[in-house]
Amino acid sequence: MGALPAGPLDVNRPLTAREQAWVDGTLASLSLRDRVAQLVTVWVLGDYTNASDSSFVQVRRWIEEDHVGGVVMSLGSPLEVAAKVNAMQAMALRLPAHIPLLVSSDVEPGLGRLEGGVFTPQLWSAGSATVLPTNMAIGAGGAEADAEAAGRITGRESRAVGIHVAFAPVVDVNNNPGNPVINVRSFGEDPDRVAKLSVAFIRGVQGEGVAAVAKHFPGHGDTDTDSHTALPVVRSDRARLDAVELVPFRAAIQAGIAGIMTAHIALPAVERDSTPATLSPHVMTGLLRDTLNFRGITFTDAMTMEGIGKGYTIDRSGPLAVEAGDDVLLMPTNVPKMLDAIVGRVERGEIPRERIDASLRRLLALKVRTGAVARPIVSLDSLRQVVGAPQHWATSYDIARRAITLLRDSANLVPAAGTGSIAAIVYAPENEPVTGTSLVAELRATGRQVRDFHVTARNAPASLDSIGALARQADRIVVMTYTRTFEGNGRLAIPAHVASWIDGLASTGKLIVVAGGNPYVIRQFPHVGTYLVNYGRGDALERASARAIVGRAPITGRAPITLPGFFARGDGIQRGATP
Repeated sequence: MGALPAGPLDVNRPLTAREQAWVDGTLASLSLRDRVAQLVTVWVLGDYTNASDSSFVQVRRWIEEDHVGGVVMSLGSPLEVAAKVNAMQAMALRLPAHIPLLVSSDVEPGLGRLEGGVFTPQLWSAGSATVLPTNMAIGAGGAEADAEAAGRITGRESRAVGIHVAFAPVVDVNNNPGNPVINVRSFGEDPDRVAKLSVAFIRGVQGEGVAAVAKHFPGHGDTDTDSHTALPVVRSDRARLDAVELVPFRAAIQAGIAGIMTAHIALPAVERDSTPATLSPHVMTGLLRDTLNFRGITFTDAMTMEGIGKGYTIDRSGPLAVEAGDDVLLMPTNVPKMLDAIVGRVERGEIPRERIDASLRRLLALKVRTGAVARPIVSLDSLRQVVGAPQHWATSYDIARRAITLLRDSANLVPAAGTGSIAAIVYAPENEPVTGTSLVAELRATGRQVRDFHVTARNAPASLDSIGALARQADRIVVMTYTRTFEGNGRLAIPAHVASWIDGLASTGKLIVVAGGNPYVIRQFPHVGTYLVNYGRGDALERASARAIVGRAPITGRAPITLPGFFARGDGIQRGATP
């Protein structure tokens, strides 16, 4: 159809006659099985693989034999991700139908998730897209302009590596401190504020021609179960859903969002039983399509997750998702088996053919609107001019600076004026060797004497006591804790013996705790008198934290969430920079 000009994605723009003819002609040319296959998106790791490697052979089989319609890219350096996307697009375009893949990725809130590996022991990075602060960090800063800028960078860098669909933003309202899977992925606990920041982020992403996808419908914020490992139950009644969970989704739909992702949660108030929302016609069609009037693309959350996997085999969950109203089936465990099941149901008249065609028309139209049809192959040379650009990193630092939140400082330890020595202790999981390095580097950049220590869950009490004895010799002790959620295996809580040890350091009267990731960890060391939150990790947030600690930057963030008994939404001690 020729190259479309780069520009915003407008889901309300009518297709041109030529574009509509492509959609109609493409749909008419496909067999029933290929129509269903176009609704399937498979997971592909963004690492380098030889063409004969078993993992790449599997990808080739999905594309060339199963004729899947899309891939979701995960983890890898930007250049390798783009090269792999180009290789897969070439495979798809060599097929008789010549239909490009729709490429998606989890980018919350930026492409920085596509980071290269780390070369140890030197801790050299293999390269990264821009690492943006988390949604909750953006919420702490409170500026809609920051959310839009983060969305703009996300869209621009996604487009450069060949990604058409950003599985972002998370618009869940995180009003449950025990939530093990949403946490800092949310903008906060206030529905109206989450809605405004979500709309700004969507405006930024789609302004760069990339489809934004709000998740996880109808709201995953008020649960204490991780849907990667079990089926969470949200007990909100319809009035509560309307007043809280659905507020950001309504706003996103009114803003013209291209896609919405389902949540693998049970919602008894709507479904009357434990059917996952992903498989519920009352939720996906009755609530989302008929009541909220959403006309875009619906994506299931990963079909591999136990929130849907327990009790539902793939040959059952696939057809049920289609019947519920889902358009794109994400990451099935067995593609041929699911295709057979759906096709069989259609051929027996149990699923109308029109139901398949309706989803496929929406999907093909999105491939046109995002430029997947006009520009399926991206330039690896141009990528270097966009991804990780200095101005993008500068914006990331600005957002991070506004996010830093001081929630306790009973002894006025912040800012730590003067030139006194600092003991910097970083607690992080063993597979996070880089966490804290930017914090330590920035502290050292002030010219102070800094002695650093890395602590993991494996440190025995004797080891911690030795570190504590050395740390007590410094004028200030800075402890950064990092906990994260990661596909059901996250450790949002610090091991009890480590938390107790950190709490014990408070008796020195010179302890500053920086919570990276989970802002609720203060529950584990209630005696800590100085508590700073940055809501994540990475170069921008860590450097911003260090600069705030030593007074080189003002502290202006306010908590976008509440932890009863510890702090409330809107809390935040404001401090100016020191001369």
